[in-house]
Amino acid sequence: MDIISAIILGIVEGLTEFLPVSSTGHMILTSHFLGLEQTQILKCFEVVIQLGSILAVVWAFKERLTSDILLWIKLIIGFIPTAIIGFLAYKYIKELFNPNTVAYMLIIGGIIFIIVELFHKRPSYTPSTIHLHNVSYNQAFIIGLSQCLAMIPGTSRSGSTIITGLLCGLSREVAARFSFLLAIPTMLAATIYDSYKNREIFATNLDQIWIFLTGAAVAFIVALIVIKLFLRFVAHFSYISFGIYRIILGLAFLSLSL
Repeated sequence: MDIISAIILGIVEGLTEFLPVSSTGHMILTSHFLGLEQTQILKCFEVVIQLGSILAVVWAFKERLTSDILLWIKLIIGFIPTAIIGFLAYKYIKELFNPNTVAYMLIIGGIIFIIVELFHKRPSYTPSTIHLHNVSYNQAFIIGLSQCLAMIPGTSRSGSTIITGLLCGLSREVAARFSFLLAIPTMLAATIYDSYKNREIFATNLDQIWIFLTGAAVAFIVALIVIKLFLRFVAHFSYISFGIYRIILGLAFLSLSL
């Protein structure tokens, strides 16, 4: 992999990791157009640049994270279901990583987003939770359960948690914020576990370290910008546009027969 490809993939990771559009799908599509095969070294690169996105969330919410103990308890409660199921089903999850699965889950998720948002936009509907500190332990656990669905490639971790947050009565902005924060323990654990599982590949490709770190740095900067812009967006607009985009992207996957 060259430095240009690393920068492009870092941009794509930063742009899509926290949007409900499936970063996995976009990484596969981008790799295809860059002429990169889905090798183990590419998967290791994706593990490293995810770390850049995780650090972006930590930086964006650093004040909240260092002052709200109850928030950490809720994040741990939300993380537990994913940790258990992810550990038990790791081998089976990896077998699902193929373009067709991504395509179908993009389309299904897009349709669900549109349906949930149409319900959410009814004049008679009022969210029961409009502040992050009011997210209950039960809501945190249910949202954490939904995160398990994101283990299926193309589902989108942020997509499944945001949709469930909306169904649990969270406002659009609170659902997005909690989804971002829940990514910290979830993605960090996944990154550490994947790094351990692929430690031999990392050890034999130390000459690629600067390319990996460049991609991670780019992902950090782009993700930080996206987080701030996305929170402004959801304060004024619905998620329907993301649902439509997911459907279009899923159809593109099927037509390209990646």
